Formats: sequence, structure tokens, C-alpha cells
Amino acid sequence: MRRFDWKNKKVLVTGGASFIGSHLVDELVKKGANIRVIDNLSSGIKENISQHLNKKTIEFIKGDLLDSRVAKRATKRIDIVFHLANDHGGRGYVDIHQAACSTNLIIDGNVFYQSLKNKVEKIVFASSGCVYPNYLQKDSKKKLYLTENLVNPPYDADNMYGWAKLMGELTLKAYAKEWGVKTASCRFFTVYGPRGKENHAVMAMIARAFIKQDPFEVWGNGEQIRNWTYVSDIVNGMILAAEKIDDGTAVNLGNTERIRVIDAVREVLKYTGHKAKIKLLKNMPSGPNNRVADNQLAKKLLGWEPKVKFIDGLHKTIDWYFKTKEKDKVKRNLHRLLIERK
Repeated sequence: MRRFDWKNKKVLVTGGASFIGSHLVDELVKKGANIRVIDNLSSGIKENISQHLNKKTIEFIKGDLLDSRVAKRATKRIDIVFHLANDHGGRGYVDIHQAACSTNLIIDGNVFYQSLKNKVEKIVFASSGCVYPNYLQKDSKKKLYLTENLVNPPYDADNMYGWAKLMGELTLKAYAKEWGVKTASCRFFTVYGPRGKENHAVMAMIARAFIKQDPFEVWGNGEQIRNWTYVSDIVNGMILAAEKIDDGTAVNLGNTERIRVIDAVREVLKYTGHKAKIKLLKNMPSGPNNRVADNQLAKKLLGWEPKVKFIDGLHKTIDWYFKTKEKDKVKRNLHRLLIERK
């Protein structure tokens, strides 16, 4: 098979100043792609891509993809679209802001349709483990690995955010089947790493240790099972999906390590040297009890598997957070950071 040549590709990254989007931009720059970034900076920050802006190695558009005219402009003369832009956040955000997350249906529709009109070669969609049925994920004691074929009727996605991601996947399958657009969907499973936001669980744990919170608050009963995936593994999976999937197939990009929330908390406390009493807040949003990816399909179709073990990625992320954050600022704003986008 001929090696994929990124140097001849004009690439759009929507939400490219965001946590994951900016890491994707970093990797595409290394591959020599001609990159355009669009972001409304509602959660992303230009500092995440400042090194590329300073060198003028990418084109940046500040714009809101809720406006179809902006989507039309952004997708002109583009070969591949990586679509990450959406209204999103961690558990505290997606549980509370249902109406805001519903706007993703409009954003996705605009990007997909204008990509079609502008004859984009391929669309790679950032989907989510939130598309999986809630009723499958209730028992934390069950050794469950979510396989892609479990997303079938009766659909039971996680909140409006999950329903929008599900509709995005189904739309792209239809585009591929009926209109011949090459598409792929990548289901992310709780991504963490440098530039991550405190409104996601791992980053919230790190922030609490950073400000030496005591008692140390944990949402839920701590028994929830998760698989956290380091951002570099997610980026590599998306790029491989762009290279190898054309027919709208959705693949899990997730680590298969089954980790209890309380065990992750204890590792954060141990690594940071923070000795605190743990306080379980069982009335706070905590998500499904058992969400872990099966990644065999990604191995088969992409040759992909995660390279970063959770404990290694966690330590890297803690080191980054403690090096770059201001304690007083985090302490002052932590409550807002846990449930909002900025």
C-alpha cells in the first residue's frame, strides 16, 4: 500500500485551538500538511497553537460554525476535515447544559453539508463513548468492554451531548453510502493530558491536589469504572482513521485499562504527596458506572493501540499541570472550572 502523503493535503481542523485539536495540529504540522484552523475560542485558546501562529505555518480563522456561511468559508479548498468543534465539557457540563450541547447538531450539520458542497475529500469526526447505551453501563462489577456494534437500536445515548454525537455518526454513514463522501468517526474515551481542562475527571483530580484541597472531593461513590486515554494516542488514532477508513465506520479510540475512580484519586494523591481526607459527593454528576472501550476494531482496521499506560500519562499530566498553573488562580476559579468550558 502506498504511504499516505500529508504534504499534499489541505487540512481543516475545527476546534483546532482546543485541548485535543491543538495536539492534532501539532502532529499534522510535523507531517507537513497545509493546515487551516477554525475556532470560536469559546473553550480553546490561541496560546495552544501560538508556536504555529508565530511561525505562520498554519492559517487561523476565528469564527462560529453555527453560522453556515462560516462553515462554507472554512471548508473551501480543503481535502480533509477533522471535525472536533462542538459545545462540550466534562460530566458537570454535559449534565447541566443540555440546550447548549444541542447546538452541536447545527454545528455538525453545517460542517458536513458545506464540506459536501465544497467537494471535501474526507471528513473525520470526533465522536464519543457517550454514544453507547446507558442501560449497558450500570453495573460497575461487570467486566464490560464496549464494542462498536453495541451502538444499535434501541439507542440510549448519554445526554444531549451523546445524542448529537450519535446523530453525527449516522449522518456521516449516510453521506458515505448515498453521496460517496469518504468519512470516518472516532469514538473518544475520556481523553486527558497537557492542555486538558479541569471540567474532566482526571484534570479535576489534579487541580484539587494542586491547591491542596482537604477534604479532597470526589464526585460519586468512587466505584465508577473508566478507561482514560492519553491525548497523543487519540491524535494518532484520528490520523490513522483519516488514512485508512472511507465508509463511515466508527472506531473506539480507548485504553482497555479498567480503573476505578477512587484508585485514580489515590494515585494522584500519592504522586503529588498530598495527604488529605477523601470526601465522596454522591449527589454530584458521576456518569455511567462502567464505561471501558474494546479497541480490537481499531487494531484491525488501523493497526492502532494505545502506547501510553494510564499511570505514565497521569504522571506526565501532573508534572505539566504543576509546572504551568498558578495556585491562587486555580483555587479562586475551581468551582467554575469544574462545570464550565473556560
